[in-house]
Amino acid sequence: MHGTMMDTQLTVPTILERIRTQYAPREVVSLLVAGRDEAGNPIAHKHRTTYGQVADRARRLAGGLLGLGLQKGDRVATLAVNSFRHLEAYLGVPSAGLVLHTVNIRLHPEQIGWILNHAEDRVLLIENVFAAMIPTIKAACPRLEHILILGPTPQPIPLPGVHDYDTFVMGSEPLTRYPDLNEHDAAAMCYTSGTTGNPKGVIYTHRSTVLHSIVSAPKDALNVGERDSVLPIVPMFHVNAWGLPYTCALYGAKQVYAGVFSDGRTVATLLQDEAVTITAGVPTIWMGLLAELDRAAAAGEPYQLSGLERLVVGGSAAPESMIRAFQRHKLDMLQAWGMTETHPLGTASGVPVGVDPTSDEGFALRAKQGRPVPLIELGLIDEAGQPLPHDGQTMGRLIIRGPWVANAYFKGEGQSNFFEIDGQLWFDTGDIATLDDRGYMHIQDRAKDLIKSGGEWISSVDLENAIMAHPAVAQCAVIAMDHPKWDERPLAVVVPREGQSVTHAELVDFIAPKFARWWLPDATVMAESLPIGATGKFLKRELREQYRGHSAAQTESAPERQ
Repeated sequence: MHGTMMDTQLTVPTILERIRTQYAPREVVSLLVAGRDEAGNPIAHKHRTTYGQVADRARRLAGGLLGLGLQKGDRVATLAVNSFRHLEAYLGVPSAGLVLHTVNIRLHPEQIGWILNHAEDRVLLIENVFAAMIPTIKAACPRLEHILILGPTPQPIPLPGVHDYDTFVMGSEPLTRYPDLNEHDAAAMCYTSGTTGNPKGVIYTHRSTVLHSIVSAPKDALNVGERDSVLPIVPMFHVNAWGLPYTCALYGAKQVYAGVFSDGRTVATLLQDEAVTITAGVPTIWMGLLAELDRAAAAGEPYQLSGLERLVVGGSAAPESMIRAFQRHKLDMLQAWGMTETHPLGTASGVPVGVDPTSDEGFALRAKQGRPVPLIELGLIDEAGQPLPHDGQTMGRLIIRGPWVANAYFKGEGQSNFFEIDGQLWFDTGDIATLDDRGYMHIQDRAKDLIKSGGEWISSVDLENAIMAHPAVAQCAVIAMDHPKWDERPLAVVVPREGQSVTHAELVDFIAPKFARWWLPDATVMAESLPIGATGKFLKRELREQYRGHSAAQTESAPERQ
């Protein structure tokens, strides 16, 4: 027996039509580069537009791209920062039946060229601040037929196929009728980061984009509604800024973009001046903001952020000490987890009924990655692929499935990450985690970063978070160092806070109450900085290479198991 419901297609034009017809007056605010100061630092200019204007320009972009002869499924790449123009591409490119391909601006030019070629992009939208790269990109990417420069450039680039984006958009007729789209058609694509070998492409469908936008918004997820003002500091080139541009558009929330400006003072000022209620970024961003909030409070000039309801943190684990520190400023931090392959939202760390969010139990739960959002399923397996208990203690490989989880990589690469259990397809995340009986997931480590000492696993993430709670520590990464008896032992690489110092013994004493003795690092090295990758995560692979062969000469054996 079949139901009697309409079978309407879930497509990106649905989102575009909502902002055009229902939310036209809502603002979109962008910090744009308006020159440079004497030191060469970018100067910010605040640009304001509305959803109505964004919708008109998105439809013109769609019409203009089809006028170039692009066909359904052709890829349009962006090499751009967070701004209203990038939002226009988010909406206009998929609505034309084309595929939006956001490229990480922080990658090496050779890797950018490789990705553009691998994706077979025909058009590139590039930020004006990167215009100097255009000759190199054109020479390396013969399939690129047209390049549109986002924002004014000091002088035209005399190369064929290079156009000014604004002139192109306003000179194009708006798309009056959307193409016949199936919800399973490709809408966007992203390439993975931080993997060994070449990045792999993940293709998002119209259906997955709309479903993800719907489920991201409720109170126990990111809590987005029409009354909100949302600042996604997470880059729009990184997993679609965690889907927030689409989610905000679907629900009519005001959008605020910081562009290239992510320092603590600029972010704090933007949060205050634009009455931001929700913001999202990686831990390194929040470290800078926290330092600025502390400075301003100590100077007796605190920022007025009483309307800021939620700071969403993801990309890597946020230490409990950071969550507590923001709470002292009366700001709630929500931890979320996901991956390029999960579009990305998989979990959110809301606190269940009956638990005080500011109690020790509440903070401990908020420091975990949280419970799966609706329609997402999580599981744990051992190295043999057998299921493991959800007891909050047993560590295993984290697997995931759901309607916005990838079932393959572009061109069929890396298929060993996808497998069936009892006829159901799952994705192996590469994370080692625990799950408890309430559904809370806690990342222990990436499988490649886990420290295996004497046959037992040690979580570098737990050690890092504990060490970063020390008042003299600004940043910390824990990696494995070789050991003749135990195979691997923890090495802590620490960046002290300015003007402060701390010894290995002091750090071990500080964290000792939280761990078994054999978990404690054998050595600590002090560093001026830690290498940070294109998505704001510490590059442990580089640290392992840097400290290869390092040993704690004074430590002949690891502490005994207890």
